[in-house]
Amino acid sequence: MPMPFVPPRPGRTSSRRARPAARAASAVLSAALLVAVVATAPSAAAPAHSRTVPAAEPVAAEPTAVRANQLGYLPDGPKRATVVTTSTAPFGWQLRNAAGAVVASGATTRPGTDAASKDATQLADFSSYTGTGSGFTLVVGGRSSHPFDIDAGLYEGLRSDAMAFFYQQRSGIPIEASLAGAAYARPAGHLGVAPNKGDTNVPCQAGVCDYRRDVRGGWYDAGDHGKYVVNGGLSTWLLVNSFERAKRAGTDGALGDSTLRVPERGNGVPDVLDEARWELDFLLRMQVPQGRPLAGMAFHKMHDAQWTALPTRPERDDQPRELHRPSTAATLNLAATAAQCARVYAPYDGAFAARCLDAARRAWTAAKANPDLLAPDSDGTGGGAYGDATVSDEFYWAAAELYTTTGETVYRDAVTSSPWHTSAGAFTDGGFGWADTAALGRLTLAGARTGLPAADTARLRASVTSAADRHLAVMSGQGYAVPIPASTYVWGSNGQVGNNAVVLATAYALTGSRSYRDGAIETLDYLLGRNTLGQSYISGYGEQPSRNQHHRFWAHQADASLPNPPAGSLAGGPNAGLQDPVAQERLPGCAPAACYIDDIGSYSTNEVAINWNAPLAWLAQFAAE
Repeated sequence: MPMPFVPPRPGRTSSRRARPAARAASAVLSAALLVAVVATAPSAAAPAHSRTVPAAEPVAAEPTAVRANQLGYLPDGPKRATVVTTSTAPFGWQLRNAAGAVVASGATTRPGTDAASKDATQLADFSSYTGTGSGFTLVVGGRSSHPFDIDAGLYEGLRSDAMAFFYQQRSGIPIEASLAGAAYARPAGHLGVAPNKGDTNVPCQAGVCDYRRDVRGGWYDAGDHGKYVVNGGLSTWLLVNSFERAKRAGTDGALGDSTLRVPERGNGVPDVLDEARWELDFLLRMQVPQGRPLAGMAFHKMHDAQWTALPTRPERDDQPRELHRPSTAATLNLAATAAQCARVYAPYDGAFAARCLDAARRAWTAAKANPDLLAPDSDGTGGGAYGDATVSDEFYWAAAELYTTTGETVYRDAVTSSPWHTSAGAFTDGGFGWADTAALGRLTLAGARTGLPAADTARLRASVTSAADRHLAVMSGQGYAVPIPASTYVWGSNGQVGNNAVVLATAYALTGSRSYRDGAIETLDYLLGRNTLGQSYISGYGEQPSRNQHHRFWAHQADASLPNPPAGSLAGGPNAGLQDPVAQERLPGCAPAACYIDDIGSYSTNEVAINWNAPLAWLAQFAAE
């Protein structure tokens, strides 16, 4: 969420799992090929990842004209690259192994201009090659891509790292060096140890309530230290849904106990559920207790009274913490995620599942009694507002989860009477999100066995595949195959890309159609460097990864004693709104897909957030299977 701008201080950057930049090919550019460089993009003297660059800091190179997934490709998956060129004549391409031998060749196709980036592009498709190895390059017209691997286990590391992001965002627990690495170890934040005021005895804002709540735990939302129920609910749902989907597919072994770097490993519970429970426990604590006004509702959020400076380590945050007014949207998020919890956790912890179901029922009843307690956009001091003026979609989502879990008529009637049950607007081209949750109810109902009539279930499933077909159509008309149109490069666009890939992968689970599987996997190409900037938006992955995402602890660019973001952290991505001072200064006139800068001060393009890493973790798990 938006932060006051604090000018960064320079520092070195590093990137685990990123190949050294020196390995980038330096072949002479063919006269017919043109590197796409936005006229206002930073020059080599002022690279995208820093305002002032010391000699030791790696300098972002101009992107090669051959844009590929900088991590690599699956042997049996799609393998495509984008070639930036003004020529309309096809070029020959060669796939070369690490020794330089040509192992496949062909010709580029589909010349055209990519609307989001304004790049003139062609496509090189080498999907028919199924060999494996490391250090492959794609050479087109004398210009080479960055090196990449072709490996069936390509996404195992990203699966683990994308999930480890959540452990490192935990509040109220020490982050252990044995799990996160020495650079990322830190004491527990916000437990009342000075200078923290703590989250164990938090008052409400004036006029909201006259008591205090223990709301410890949960995940820090983004680069700040706030904790927000609506964003936490969406993120938790995605992690638990990734397990539920994999269990239905029979591929949940990779998500079992002792598969992730979490302190609960070895407890007999799948690690992804251990991680999600850390947030679920917090969400349950945010419910107004019985006997109090608005009992059963959920406080919308809790965070510092004022924005903290950049950088600020969690355990050194001295701001008072405050609970903000309950909202209908937050309450329905609690109802939905707690109902999902009740059915998914039941085989592992019956008591916790029962506690979740009780909370979900009480939240639903309270929301029905208070259907228009809306969170205002104006409540943005010290934390993001997360305002939402429409909650009919949250009612549908919560009803869908409660009905799927209980099968009870009251929730079934709420599902079938909702306009979202038949509305074509449940799935949008821009993707679902914390303010647009109807699609989550559709995805749950389409994938689960319920008592709905067969024709109704078939229609729900058809709505998922129809949305997936639209995403594939959008991808096929672009130079970089991104499942969002040019008009939707907004704050957190990379999260929306990931959410639409979740829809594609769900369509594959429902139908077995290879086109949906390939579309979901190809989405990772964009996030890993096949884009107009030649930028991998995932820290630690690729030749040119993001290194300086906006964060108060992972803030090496602002304070050399602090680390860069850990591997597997997803930057928010291009945002045509340019809603921070760095982006406004450095990126005026940018094409929508080029409105990104790897600078810690660019919170509107380069922040991290749980609701962006959640679809990345979901998608990485799917690809790793």
